[in-house]
Amino acid sequence: MAQIQTAYIVDCVRIPRAKIGREGSAYAGLNSCDLLKPLFHALTQRNPLEPDSVNDVILGCSTQVGGQGANIAKIASLYAGWSQQTSGATLNRFCCSGLDAINLAATKIMAGLESIVVAGGIEHSSAVPMFSDKGAWFSDPKVMKTTGFLHMGLAADLIATQNHYDRTHLDELAIQSHERALYAQSNGYFNRSLIPVVDEKHEVRLEKDNGTRSQLTLEKLAQLPSSFTDFLQQGQKIIDQVYDAKIQALHSAGNSPALVDGASLVLLASEGAINEYDMKPRAKLTYSANGSDEPVKMLTGHIKATEKLLASTGKSIPEIDLWEVNESFAASVMNYRDYFEIDNSKLNVNGSAIALGHPLGATGGNLLGTLLDELERRDLKSGIVSICGGAGLGASTLIERC
Repeated sequence: MAQIQTAYIVDCVRIPRAKIGREGSAYAGLNSCDLLKPLFHALTQRNPLEPDSVNDVILGCSTQVGGQGANIAKIASLYAGWSQQTSGATLNRFCCSGLDAINLAATKIMAGLESIVVAGGIEHSSAVPMFSDKGAWFSDPKVMKTTGFLHMGLAADLIATQNHYDRTHLDELAIQSHERALYAQSNGYFNRSLIPVVDEKHEVRLEKDNGTRSQLTLEKLAQLPSSFTDFLQQGQKIIDQVYDAKIQALHSAGNSPALVDGASLVLLASEGAINEYDMKPRAKLTYSANGSDEPVKMLTGHIKATEKLLASTGKSIPEIDLWEVNESFAASVMNYRDYFEIDNSKLNVNGSAIALGHPLGATGGNLLGTLLDELERRDLKSGIVSICGGAGLGASTLIERC
C-alpha cells in the first residue's frame, strides 16, 4: 500500500468581497470567470509555478447555473490562459463547497493521485442569485415537505431560541465581528491574500472588502426589523414536527451574513512537487472531515464534522491556536463556540461573514487564507476552519504551519 503523502499549502489568494446593493456590486458587468482570472494569474506570478504542472482545478460553487454553470473550474482556468492539460471539476456542498473542494484536493495529494492541485471557490451572487438554480430542495413542494426544508434564517432563529440567545446577544456578536474586521483592515492583516479585480479598462474595481460598517451600536442594530417573519408561520409547522419549540424571530440584517460576490484559490502540492519546483510551503493540511446533522435545525453540521476531526486526530480544544468558523448567522457561530467551549479570543479574531460577507462557494478559501495569514502574523502553529451548510451539512479542516 502506498504511503500517505503530505498535502502542503503553498499559497492562498482571494479577491475583495463586494457587497450586493440595488445596483449590483463593484463587479457589475463582469462575468464569473473575470472574478477568478486574476487569482489564477496571481498564483503563477507569486510562485515558481507553470500551469502545465497543475494536475487539477477543483472549485466549490453553490449555484451552478448561468454564468457559473458548465463546470466553471475548468472553463475559468482556460479563460485565464492556463494549460488545456489541466483538468477541472466543480462541486456543490452548499456553503461548505469551497472548503470541501480544498479538502478533496488535499486528499488526492495525500493518496498520491496528484502532485499539484488548485482548489477554492466562486460565488458571483449579483449575477447568479442564490436559489436561481431552482433546486428541488427549495422549489418542489413534495421534496420540500419530505425533506423538511426550512429557510436558513429560521433555522438560525431556532438555534437562538433553544440556546436562550436573545437579540442583544446576537447583536453583540455582530458588533464584535465588524470591530475586529475593521481593525484587521486598517492594520493590513488581509493584504497578503488580497488580489484586486481589474476590468478591461485596466481599472481596479475594488481594493478591499467593502461590507464592513463602523460606529455600530446596540441601539442602531436593535432598530432593524427581524428578517424572516414572512416565513415564520409555515416554518413553525415544520419545526413542530421535530422540536417542541416556539421560535422567536431574532435574526436581522445586522446579525446575519451579507451576501457578497467573491472568489478564492488555494495552491496545494506534494512534497515531491515542492522539491521539484522549488516552492516554499507555508503549512500542511493535516486532516479534514465532513459531517451532517438534523436538516431542520440545519446549521449544526460543522459541529459533527469537527467532532469527527478531533476524534480522528486526537487533538483537544486547547491545542488549537485559532479558529475560523463561518458566521452563518450569529446564533450558529455562538452555538459552535459554546458547544466546544472555545475561548472567544481565539475565534474569528479578524471578524467573519457578518462583517465581511459570505460568498457561499468562495468562503472556504477565504477563511483558510485568513487563518493562515493570522497564524503566521502571530507565529502560532495550528488552526481549524469550519463551515455549516444547508440541509445539515458541515465541513472542518485542520492546518498546521510548516
